[in-house]
Amino acid sequence: MIDTAGVTDRLAGIGRLGVAFSGGVDSSVLLALAVRALGADRVVAVLGVSPSLAADERAAAHGVARHIGVPVVEVVTREEDRAAYRANGPDRCFHCKDELFTRITDEVVTTHRLDAVAYGENADDVRRPDRPGSRAAVAHRVLRPLADAGLDKAAVRAIARAIGLPCADKPAAPCLASRIPHFAEVTPEKLRQVELAEAALRRLGFAELRVRHHGDVARIELPAPDLVRAVADPLRGAVRDAVVAAGFRFATVDLAGVQSGAFTLPLVPAAHA
Repeated sequence: MIDTAGVTDRLAGIGRLGVAFSGGVDSSVLLALAVRALGADRVVAVLGVSPSLAADERAAAHGVARHIGVPVVEVVTREEDRAAYRANGPDRCFHCKDELFTRITDEVVTTHRLDAVAYGENADDVRRPDRPGSRAAVAHRVLRPLADAGLDKAAVRAIARAIGLPCADKPAAPCLASRIPHFAEVTPEKLRQVELAEAALRRLGFAELRVRHHGDVARIELPAPDLVRAVADPLRGAVRDAVVAAGFRFATVDLAGVQSGAFTLPLVPAAHA
């Protein structure tokens, strides 16, 4: 197993810790290591709930937290009230994370007597230019033990498997707002369309996917092995029906496959020029 002492050393001495938790592999590993370092009675998982969090992801997060043995505190975030978030520029993630960390500071830290808050940024995230949410973490003095210990995504997954976390092989699940092209307004209706379409496609057996929202068009991203299956009978009609039932008029399958940061990465150089 990969040495986790770098993480536990960074958490040593903290009285009570809040972990910004999503149920994804990064925040789950951080939560589990925090329990090992501090004890379950000194750790709280904080889950931000808003229209950008799919119901399936919310339920899965609670399941992982139960497995680890840590209570979940849900915080209702209202990033949709922020004009800059709705405007959906390349810095949208900053406004979302800033809202989350502000709510944690205002509503959770005092109530649960937290001495610090941490989140699951890993070393690969640090090297990516499309992670404006990290600026919000710095502004709110949120800890990032995984990144500071030099643990990249592969290491985090290896730890998750070694300690038996149920989300060890869970595909990345960015928030639903990431499916909307930048500068197209984020609305609850669009988020709901994406959520319904993706949930229906998962029921058809597609575990990893994105449904990108292009007005009337749903652009479906799938791993390469799933592309032919999605456009061939008997699933072809069911795939179209799934997205039409969610409110789209047209269903397309993107031959490029699943693309992390598809909307943000092309804009980052221009935003920092």
